[in-house]
Order: sequence, then structure tokens, then C-alpha cells
Amino acid sequence: MLDVTDLSLHYSGSQILYDVSLAARKGAVTAVMGNNGVGKTSLLRAIAGRHPHSGGQISLDGQAMGQMTAVQAARAGIAYVPQGREIFPLLSVTENLQTGFACLPLTKHRIPERIYDLFPVLKQMQHRRGGDLSGGQQQQLAIARALISEPRVLLLDEPTEGIQPNIIKQIGKVIETLRAEGEIAIVLVEQYFDFAYGLADRFCVLNRGRVVLSEAATQVTRKDILDRVAL
Repeated sequence: MLDVTDLSLHYSGSQILYDVSLAARKGAVTAVMGNNGVGKTSLLRAIAGRHPHSGGQISLDGQAMGQMTAVQAARAGIAYVPQGREIFPLLSVTENLQTGFACLPLTKHRIPERIYDLFPVLKQMQHRRGGDLSGGQQQQLAIARALISEPRVLLLDEPTEGIQPNIIKQIGKVIETLRAEGEIAIVLVEQYFDFAYGLADRFCVLNRGRVVLSEAATQVTRKDILDRVAL
């Protein structure tokens, strides 16, 4: 579904990504791993159209997408759940979810019951303001809002950061459900190794803006991944 080929990215005069290639397939989780500052978030921001890339190509379902803006990426079917969640604190849970309608035709401007099946707590808190939710509840809201847009690719940036263990398990189950349904390609950036290792079908390890490992989960061991992360 998603193919990133030889992607480069600069911030002003500094190069952050060097010829990064990544493939994400429908019904599979691709985990992007590496220490802080190696370019993981920059990669997701480039795919999501939040920062222009300076070289390479992003293709969606075989079609080269060119230099997309965030709006174009979202309309093409790329949903981004950023680190920090970026929910609207003064809007209610329902209103936050409704912001996901922006990429959909008017006939689809409704919140599917499936969203509440995946995240029951959001149904209980429909009228509560986003800023009044716990960190874990906000993370569930951010993922749910992304799913409202009916994405073909779901980008998750550190979804377990600062989250209590029981909600981490719930988020893991949601990812497993989405993978089993086979309709979405999932790219997961994650520092919590055990969480990523338990979900990933493929690993891409970055170091200093370069890919140092790209393998199917069946072809690598925990040690292989950890050794590359620690380079």
C-alpha cells in the first residue's frame, strides 16, 4: 500500500534522512525503530505531508504522490497520529472525532459505531472535553479520530508514550484488530520494544537518518534488532 523510496529530508541546512526506503503492506504492521533523534518522527511527518522531503518518492497503492501537503496526504488516505496526540482540548470527544470528517464526503459525516466498539471509553465520555481526558484516553481519541477518515495507511508515532499499562494493552488489541481486518497498512514508530516486537510483521531500524536494518519479523531475532538500535 505504501512505498517510500530513497527519501531524503532537510531542516534548513541540516540533512535528517538519507535515502530511506520503507514498505508497508495492507494487513501488516511495519515497526520503525531507533533511538531518539535518528529521524523516525521526521519520516512520518514527510509521509503525512507535514514536512517537504528533499529527495526520493512516496507512492500509495502504486501511484507516485509527489510532494504532498498534509491535506493532500489525508485525502489520499494517509492518517497520522502524532506524538503528543494533538487533540483539541476545548472540544468535546464527539467534536474531536468529527474533525475527522474533513476528508470525507457529506454522506459519510457520521461516527461509526465501530469506533466505539474499538474504544468503549469514548462512548462513555462523548460530551467530556478533550483536555479533561487522561493521557491514555487522549491517545485513544487521537487514534479514533484518525480512523474516522477511513485511511488506507495509519501512521502511529509513539502511541504508548506516557500511557498506563492497561491502556497500552487496549491499544495493542486495536492494532491487532486492524491488522486482522486486512484493509489498512500500519506504520508504527515505537520506543517500547516489547510492544513493537509483539505486533510487527516487519522492522525498519534507523540510525542517524539511515536504514540499518529492514527485514520481515520472521527473519530477525530480538538481538538483531536491539543490536542495530544500539549502533
